[in-house]
Amino acid sequence: MAYVRQIEAAEATGELKEFYDKLIERDGCVRGIFKLSSLRPSVLFGLSTLYEAVFYEESGLSRAQREMVAIVVSAVNGCDY
Repeated sequence: MAYVRQIEAAEATGELKEFYDKLIERDGCVRGIFKLSSLRPSVLFGLSTLYEAVFYEESGLSRAQREMVAIVVSAVNGCDY
């Protein structure tokens, strides 16, 4: 498996720390998908906008159904969710 350097919450500073703090407040953690983009904040913030639209905006699927889809996709891809 490839290794991608990630900035952990404890070492984050500036805008990244503020972003991580909001994630921790909302979700209780910083999910790996966000840490993977931590070296490129513009990518990270764009990813966050997409993630919030998929998981939190009005949809034909319930939140539970969206989470189930994410779990299945993660399992197929061999990723922890």
